[in-house]
Amino acid sequence: MKAIVQREFGAPAELQLTDVPDPHAGAGEVRIRVESAGIHLLDTTVRRGAGSPNMRPELPVTPGREVAGIVDEVGDSVDAALLGQLVVADLAATGGGYAELAVASAQTVHAIPEGVTADQAVAMVGTGATTMAILELAQPKSEDVVVVTAAAGGIGTLLVQMLRAVGATVVGVAGGPDKISMVRELGSAAVDYHQPDWPQTVREAVDKRPITLVLDGVGGEIGRSALELLGVGGRLVMFGSASGELTPLSAADIYARGITVSAAIGARTFAPPLHPFQTRALQAAATGQITPIIGQRFALSDAPAAHIAVETRATIGKTVLRPDLATQSPRNPS
Repeated sequence: MKAIVQREFGAPAELQLTDVPDPHAGAGEVRIRVESAGIHLLDTTVRRGAGSPNMRPELPVTPGREVAGIVDEVGDSVDAALLGQLVVADLAATGGGYAELAVASAQTVHAIPEGVTADQAVAMVGTGATTMAILELAQPKSEDVVVVTAAAGGIGTLLVQMLRAVGATVVGVAGGPDKISMVRELGSAAVDYHQPDWPQTVREAVDKRPITLVLDGVGGEIGRSALELLGVGGRLVMFGSASGELTPLSAADIYARGITVSAAIGARTFAPPLHPFQTRALQAAATGQITPIIGQRFALSDAPAAHIAVETRATIGKTVLRPDLATQSPRNPS
């Protein structure tokens, strides 16, 4: 089969399309003929060898946590009824998703509900599950006035939809006209944080009502500005640092503003079992409660270009690799 193999940490060009032996399902495992594989910003961090030491896999490695496709082989102790089913799985730190074939534990596999595509299922099993974990922590209510940063991203677009569904007033903050247009299409007010004094524009968008909840996926100066929008008793829930920096804050901020601060990812993400969040996310997509936004689809051979798009924030919604697509982008990006 063909797979993306990384032999060194570094630039996107380290992601090389390679012929490798077909994997086979062992005991308790299934093999999936991949139709769609998800790409995360975290994937780019791991590729560079950045982040904490426990995030650095042994090389060579085939990246990719999320895959959807048809089960074409089952191992011992696995129900043969899974053969031929369209499924989605989170491969976790094991990886192996950027490939034509991937092996997953049968316990991690979900049947894809009717009406949900492989691309959408990939978005929901990882990004969607994280979204559900964020919402469980944030506990949004209809009376909330919410600011979502990175609102045009994979998680952000799902958060905006779920917040709208509970009746909250939502302002999505994103960078650039295309992303702002997407946020507006989701039914939310939208503010471009590339514009000067964007926090004032947020205040005007909600008629200067107090902001009760901030969901921050950017961190850095933007996260700090979003924090400063919170009214007394507001909640800050952090779910990422796309800027490359955490939101700067101190105990003095918490006391002075009377706010609560929590992190929805990191240690908390790994504490509860993810399977229930994944199930909840897939059902939300199946019932039409939320629609995953698939911003870009890349051929498997274009994994380097896909990483560049994700790293430079050139994408909207979820980015996926499709082994069935022909190469369309430059072959040797750096």
